[in-house]
Amino acid sequence: MIQPIRLALALVLAWGAATPAVAAQAERAKRDRAVSVANGPADSLPVVRVAHGTPTLFLFPAPINRKTLTFDESRIRVLDAGERSVIVQPVADLAEGERYEVGVFFADGGVPARAAFSLVTDAAEVDIQINVQRPELAGAACPVDEPRAPQPEDFVLLGLVDKEGVSATPIKGYDDAERGFHVQSAIAYRGKGWVLIDARVTNFAGQSPWLPREAMLTGRVGLPLRARIVMADKTAIQPGEHRRVLMVADLPQLPASPVFTLELVGDGRTLKIPNVRFPKAAFGATP
Repeated sequence: MIQPIRLALALVLAWGAATPAVAAQAERAKRDRAVSVANGPADSLPVVRVAHGTPTLFLFPAPINRKTLTFDESRIRVLDAGERSVIVQPVADLAEGERYEVGVFFADGGVPARAAFSLVTDAAEVDIQINVQRPELAGAACPVDEPRAPQPEDFVLLGLVDKEGVSATPIKGYDDAERGFHVQSAIAYRGKGWVLIDARVTNFAGQSPWLPREAMLTGRVGLPLRARIVMADKTAIQPGEHRRVLMVADLPQLPASPVFTLELVGDGRTLKIPNVRFPKAAFGATP
């Protein structure tokens, strides 16, 4: 178990040595901290300070399921993910008020099931190493190393699903011949405080490769809502190829007229999907 941690530390040192120092980064104090995982959805996510050009290493007290790692690829890079470690670095310093979540499930089935952190940029300090603490594992002799995929109960424990369940509605297929896209098999989901769009996007033959990097939901009223993009294959969609793309956003309450335009900003082209409607909450369950 010691070897992967030594490797992660070596990678952080190597990246740090290879990154040119700039005045703003040199002024930041580098911190090595212990951070406790949130026990449940009611608890605030621990804040971790990151900076462009400075890798931040997370060391976990138990094995993690790397396939469950979630982050906004347009703003955060994951430089390395090991059995018990993750190294992240922002694409650029985050603006004041910007916060991006990085999360991963533990592989041992314990509680809390997931470790999540809110990334910010601080002008004075940057965290170079975060020693993750898991309260339920305090004093345990040795965590179980058996890999474990997320289970249905995890979503209830995390507060992502409640008695109202999850509702879904189809989205009509959409052709954007001018920009070279076709959208098929799209479905909009709504859960407790979140919405998700699951779409299959085709990049027309003859077009250039395209990778969506930013997602935004714009309604008739209110501010645009930023969504994170999730793709199993994170390479560019080649001409003539179709790819499954998921967009996830936090949305505690839907507006009175929940009709949105979804914008996917990518390499040189933007895909706009109009008339995206999220379903009403499912009230089939009883307290």
